[in-house]
Amino acid sequence: MKVSYHGHSIIKIVTNGTTILIDPFINGNGLTDLKVENENPDVILLTHGHNDHVGDTVELAKKNNALVVAPNELADYLGWQGCNVHNMHIGGAHEFEFGKVKFTQAFHGSSYVTENKEIIYTGMPSGILFTAEGKTIYHAGDTALFGDMELIGKRHPIDVAFLPIGDNFTMGPEDAAFAVSLLKPKIVVPIHYNTFPPITQNPDEFAKLVEGAEVQILQSGEFVEF
Repeated sequence: MKVSYHGHSIIKIVTNGTTILIDPFINGNGLTDLKVENENPDVILLTHGHNDHVGDTVELAKKNNALVVAPNELADYLGWQGCNVHNMHIGGAHEFEFGKVKFTQAFHGSSYVTENKEIIYTGMPSGILFTAEGKTIYHAGDTALFGDMELIGKRHPIDVAFLPIGDNFTMGPEDAAFAVSLLKPKIVVPIHYNTFPPITQNPDEFAKLVEGAEVQILQSGEFVEF
């Protein structure tokens, strides 16, 4: 399995001959090394409906006939846009040919803003547990700190956790470091920071706060080492 970070909250996983993108916000993301025309995902996993997470999903999905796996209302909306979708919801898991996907709770919002400034409600925000090749990846999505992260860690031993540290819209460094103590991953990677001025953070300060896990601070395009 190869797992790489591509700015903001984009994660790419290559496993069992399948390329998976999580939250592919490419156009408009000044920190990513990806270009939509060069990406050929087989699967797209989405944590919630905000534009900086749905990103270029529709174009990528249609171009590649990719399967989009998302929370129920968001999946419905993207299905109406012509995407091939698999609806899921918080607490539910599904075993796909490429791996197991389970949606967890997250404390945030979830809506999509159209070009006409219409706000589309897209259901509950979520985190994602992805398991393949004996490894479990946790993408927390956009979330505040919450106590049941401890339950997630107890129920699902996590090899790599991707946690937002940007503050303002999500956990900041202090809360994210405490989340590590609850989740108990082997490795933690900070995400969702420095893309926009309100979420400017120094990831090295986050790393100093973390105890009990290896912190890997990745630049766009770099791989997790595990």
